[in-house]
Amino acid sequence: MPDSRSFDAAVTGIGMVTAAGIGARASWDAIRAPEGTAASAVPALEGTPAHIGCWIPDYDANKAIGRRKAWRYDRSSQLALTAAAEAVADSGLVPGDWDGTRVAVVLGSGIGGAASWEKQHHVLLDEGPLKVSPLLIPMLAVNMSAGYVAMEHGARGPNFVTATACASGTTAIGMARELLRQGVCDVVITGGTEACLIPSIISGFSQMGAVTRRQGDPRAASRPFDVDRDGFVPAEGAAVLVLERAADAKARGARVYANVSGYGASADAHHATAPEPTGAGAELALRAALADAGIAPDAVDHVNAHGTSTPLNDKAEATLIGRVLGQRPAVTSIKGVVGHSLGAAGAIEAAVTALTLSHGIIPPTANLDSQDPEIELDVVTKTARKATVETAVSNSFGFGGQNAVLAFTRAGAERR
Repeated sequence: MPDSRSFDAAVTGIGMVTAAGIGARASWDAIRAPEGTAASAVPALEGTPAHIGCWIPDYDANKAIGRRKAWRYDRSSQLALTAAAEAVADSGLVPGDWDGTRVAVVLGSGIGGAASWEKQHHVLLDEGPLKVSPLLIPMLAVNMSAGYVAMEHGARGPNFVTATACASGTTAIGMARELLRQGVCDVVITGGTEACLIPSIISGFSQMGAVTRRQGDPRAASRPFDVDRDGFVPAEGAAVLVLERAADAKARGARVYANVSGYGASADAHHATAPEPTGAGAELALRAALADAGIAPDAVDHVNAHGTSTPLNDKAEATLIGRVLGQRPAVTSIKGVVGHSLGAAGAIEAAVTALTLSHGIIPPTANLDSQDPEIELDVVTKTARKATVETAVSNSFGFGGQNAVLAFTRAGAERR
């Protein structure tokens, strides 16, 4: 049985690859000082109605992970490997020195190697089955990003990928913390990755009306909580955190960005793609995360919102935040800068939340020019806000009614 007392998983390493920048520092700098969404026309989407996205044009897999691996791995795995390498190095842990049987890998991905699947489907149609790559299955299988990270770092503990749509990265981190609490392992490499800016996937989102219609104005297209929001900007990216027990991190003198102190999950049981409008399902996850962390709702300082820039999600989430947490927390959505990276979104937002607690800086919500009058929250906009953030929550919601919430506390902070 899990320990019912509060449990802190220390974030000792962070790695990020986003449209805002390659590396945690570059991403953080752009997110806290936004000049609009890092979106532009995506070459792979040329000729499709929804052709803009937050992609990473400067990412060179050959340089990042080596040519031999780059040609064998789907881009989602490439990004995961890059973020994981940065996170492990940042933690100060040395894979050659650790007991790999006590190191787990838990990543989130909503779709997996879709780009490789689509490419090889064209090969099948154009050239026949004998030309399909023998590497197709390990390229497309959703679990392979975690598998490749484990191979790279000699992590022989539990290894799996969570697939809870756009909550996948958050679910992964929640499960990683649980492995530490249960004593199954001592270190977890965890986060999320996604790279599916391809015609089939984005056309599907476009056809259901989820993607922004501002195709001619990419940088202003993602507008969380704005009265003129009309859909999300799709993105690719990855973020990886290294988690350890807080006591273990303290014992080895590790720098701790923040603690993951609570996790909650629930289902709307309402609709395949639309959120339950009152936020009742998501409320279960939020309250569970706070209870798990031993944090009172009125003690939450900051919310890193799911904030997709879709009319339904932003309104439902705002209703939820106001009802449970009131108007006290400072709220932000980083999707105004990095877009919506689906299964990686929660991991990227968790990394930013940890950095927010560490640096005492709340990033602004980009492109929020006129806040929806029905959203009565303290949404940070225009410029970053300096604040001592003791407690924060990061929300993630996904198709199928998936809800996942992480509660963070500042390292060394007393809970109230």
